[in-house]
Amino acid sequence: MSIIEKAYSFIIFIAVVLGIALGQVNVFEQQADLVIMPLLVAMLYITFLQIPLTKITKAFRNIKFTYTSLLINFIWTPVLAWLLAMVFLADNPALYLGFIMLMVTPCTDWYLIFTGIAKGNVALSTAILPLNLFLQVILLPVYLLIFGGKTGVINPTFLIESIVLVLLVPLVLALLTKGVLRNKQHLYDNLISTFSVLPILFLSLAIVAMFASQGQMLLANLDLMWKMLLPILLFFVINFIISQQVGKLMKFPFSDRASLSLTTLARNSPIALAIAMTAFSDQPLVALALVIGPLLELPILAIITQVLLVIRK
Repeated sequence: MSIIEKAYSFIIFIAVVLGIALGQVNVFEQQADLVIMPLLVAMLYITFLQIPLTKITKAFRNIKFTYTSLLINFIWTPVLAWLLAMVFLADNPALYLGFIMLMVTPCTDWYLIFTGIAKGNVALSTAILPLNLFLQVILLPVYLLIFGGKTGVINPTFLIESIVLVLLVPLVLALLTKGVLRNKQHLYDNLISTFSVLPILFLSLAIVAMFASQGQMLLANLDLMWKMLLPILLFFVINFIISQQVGKLMKFPFSDRASLSLTTLARNSPIALAIAMTAFSDQPLVALALVIGPLLELPILAIITQVLLVIRK
């Protein structure tokens, strides 16, 4: 991992604090909204550019692992997220929605690093990555309407418009770029190498802007962060146990079980946050829930990799 990737949680935390501080100044609070959308589109464009979307079919070569991970990620996990949200967050629709958004979007980047540390099957995890990305883009609005349709927070028309703008536009631009550079692999590799750290930086700046635009209101609700702690911890503990038991039931070797655990535990907070910051710009607590997630997630994943190494021995 690069230094910036290792410091991801710290960078996000600093971005939140800086945004809230700037939000106490009226000029920043009034103008911050203008830069959020361009930053998110740029972040996702570079993210999609780095992912081999054309290799989705490769995931299906290991049919047993692929369908097992898809069932956990896209059927079991949304149900678990909904149950935890109902138990712990039903009295706060914005946090409820943010929690569900975080938990129904599987990670498409740093889980590969943790898979390698845990001696998992990195090649297998890499193969499943584009399929996870494609399905979460398609299914996220479906989950939001099913589990959050009665919260009063969701405007279906605005949600669809936001997804088209924030996800499809950068996705199409990334595919066009890949097409133009198809026969120029050296140039493409240099581009990816140069841009690799920019998604985290763009996301951090977008978080600064979002928290600045709603800084005063968020400062008055920081106590709500504690409400997210228990359901997030329970999600990781329950899904770790489930993934390990299912892996044993399917007779996966240790390396595949480690991959299964990490691909069903790590969450894709940047994409979920991008949607929240546009579709629910008037509900900053939705985004707050998605910022709290990675602050807890990365330390938890680091612990889980060590647990997996102990299991391996």
